[in-house]
Amino acid sequence: MVRQYRHGSREVTLEIPGGLVDPGETPEAAAARELSEETGYQAMEVVKIGVSSPNPAIFNNRCHTFVARNVIKVSDPQPDQTEDIEVVLIPLVDIPELIRKGKINHAIMISAFYWYFLQPQEGLSMP
Repeated sequence: MVRQYRHGSREVTLEIPGGLVDPGETPEAAAARELSEETGYQAMEVVKIGVSSPNPAIFNNRCHTFVARNVIKVSDPQPDQTEDIEVVLIPLVDIPELIRKGKINHAIMISAFYWYFLQPQEGLSMP
């Protein structure tokens, strides 16, 4: 995960890596690129687990959620010039409590974790 300053809320948030899909890029390729840029990790497999509409009342965009499997550290993070990012490793079993406590409060991140926890997980006990 990454901690990063968000100008809109004027606070540091705890999030999964993410960003926009560049022209000519697939959402899957964008997810892999963002993971690499923001964390320095590369995934052997990127699997789509959900798609949602963040705010269909006024926007027609889609939020694609992927899970990165079999990740390895290949480089230092290479964030954009406007990004101030710290990489943090968080055990998955801690995520529901971090959401409950408001430590993870970005609605799109909560949606992403919802999609993740809907998936069958080997060896993961749900709180």
